[in-house]
Amino acid sequence: MPDAPLRYKKILLKVSGEVLMGDQGFGIDTATLERTAEDIAEVVKTGVELCLVIGGGNIFRGISLAGRGMERASADYMGMLATVMNALALQGALEKIGVYTRVQSAIPMEAVCEPYIRRRALRHLEKGRVVIFAAGIGNPFFTTDTTGALRAAEMGCDALFKGTSVDGVYTADPKKDPTAERYQTLSYQEVLAKDLRVMDASAISLMRDNQIPIVVFSIRERGNFLKVLRGEGVYTTIA
Repeated sequence: MPDAPLRYKKILLKVSGEVLMGDQGFGIDTATLERTAEDIAEVVKTGVELCLVIGGGNIFRGISLAGRGMERASADYMGMLATVMNALALQGALEKIGVYTRVQSAIPMEAVCEPYIRRRALRHLEKGRVVIFAAGIGNPFFTTDTTGALRAAEMGCDALFKGTSVDGVYTADPKKDPTAERYQTLSYQEVLAKDLRVMDASAISLMRDNQIPIVVFSIRERGNFLKVLRGEGVYTTIA
């Protein structure tokens, strides 16, 4: 049976830092990192143009530290640096299996990665390289969800894929409420009105304004990324 056609040609994958922890309570789990890289490599081999935004919550969560008394802007900058560490780790895992990548940071640090330059990023994508956007948008008070939405719009992506630990959007937290039901499709307005907290409101609004669908799926299952890109498997689409 032939493979189902790909639904999108250019996508941004948003991965939370917590996914990279695996079953650990902190840091980067090497096996999980390598499995995620293999999933990304499978998609890149199909010819899809792919860029990524990775969170830093597995290393440092600025907003939680701010809640415990640290000045918010400083805490957020520390969180941005954590995303650079995750981006470099994923770059290493991808290049180890032959996937060409570039890390672009919104906070210039030329010794370890490129500065974020939109036209250069677009050129990398055209050449088949995976571009990993790090350090958020370079300003405090914005989440990596907002960064993902902004970069997806700037790159002209067909969709934003949000890889999480849960296989879609539910009426409640399925880990806490066994009666929670998964939505197959949602509108942007429903997500905002029901306060479903898939992504923050500014990210949802940005995707709505640019008519870029959001696909929420579980990236913990090996091979699921490509499966969902083909319209198979379990996921929720917000459009």
